[in-house]
Amino acid sequence: MNSVGRGATSSAIATLFPGYFALVMATGIIAIAASQQKLTWLASGLYAIAVAAYAILVCLLVLRIVLFPRLFVKDLTDHAKGFAFLTVVAASNVLGASSAVVHGWWGLAWTLWWISLAQWGLLVYSTLLAVVIHSPKPGLAAGLNGSWFLLTVATESVAVLGALLLGRTSNDLLAFTVLSAFALGIVLYLIVMTMVFLRWTFHELEPTEADPPAWIAAGAVAITVLAGANILLAKDKSARIARLAPSIEGAVMLAWATATFWFPLMIAIGVWRHLIRRVPLRYHPSYWALVFPLGMYGVAVFRMRAAIALTALGWLPQITLGAALIAWVAAFFGLATHAIQRLRRRSI
Repeated sequence: MNSVGRGATSSAIATLFPGYFALVMATGIIAIAASQQKLTWLASGLYAIAVAAYAILVCLLVLRIVLFPRLFVKDLTDHAKGFAFLTVVAASNVLGASSAVVHGWWGLAWTLWWISLAQWGLLVYSTLLAVVIHSPKPGLAAGLNGSWFLLTVATESVAVLGALLLGRTSNDLLAFTVLSAFALGIVLYLIVMTMVFLRWTFHELEPTEADPPAWIAAGAVAITVLAGANILLAKDKSARIARLAPSIEGAVMLAWATATFWFPLMIAIGVWRHLIRRVPLRYHPSYWALVFPLGMYGVAVFRMRAAIALTALGWLPQITLGAALIAWVAAFFGLATHAIQRLRRRSI
């Protein structure tokens, strides 16, 4: 590799997008959705892509930490970028859940769940402490964006996989941990949503600010639905969960209603951004944060129907899977095209 190629590679590692693990989240959750619809071949193919992406991104992240520690710490402690690293936690749990659902690899699911707990503790408190004590602080417009919803997504992902694991064992500490993560995720959502809604409604919103991470507002409550549904489906394994089942069902219905409420607004913002304000539609890794909520919503509704004995809405996961696949193919095509263009520039 010539010096230009080495320089481009180093630059790509140094500036690796903090939220790139959303690629794994989106691919893994659609693999689960495909498995729910008995599309085994599609689920297996998407799962293989998710595993490959996870392995590559972990290697790139480790290289970034080792080779460019200052740039990594700068992003990790930044108001606008720091919480994007929580896609690492969610990706670990989504991959763990898809390992169990698609292939029945429960040992790998347990391993990834324990890894995610360590990742959650390290990443949440590193960024949270930094934004609390950092001075001077940016205003809402500069420091707050949709990536803050990853506080809820990462926390609820712990509950999602933990509840799946609880369905195969009777462990009160695990049940308590899962319930705690579920409750904490809801509280974090309420805190962040209050700030973001204030930002959206009382500060001028530029079209360049209405980026795909805003979709995580819907994804955060969709994964809350899935976490609650998984917990309800494990109530036979835990008397603690059985006692709280009515409250959990109420929270699941509230989260579903909120997620459903947000999707039309997110679509309208996208139309305003790209069709009315003419912001070019170019590939960026943040677009995986748009794909993930679509896939998550369908999976969550599928599990919710089983958890609360809801016979209606059987059509919704199928339609959502179709929409999520279209979005995934578009994002993956953009990724492939972007990668090819970078390779061509390096060879010149």
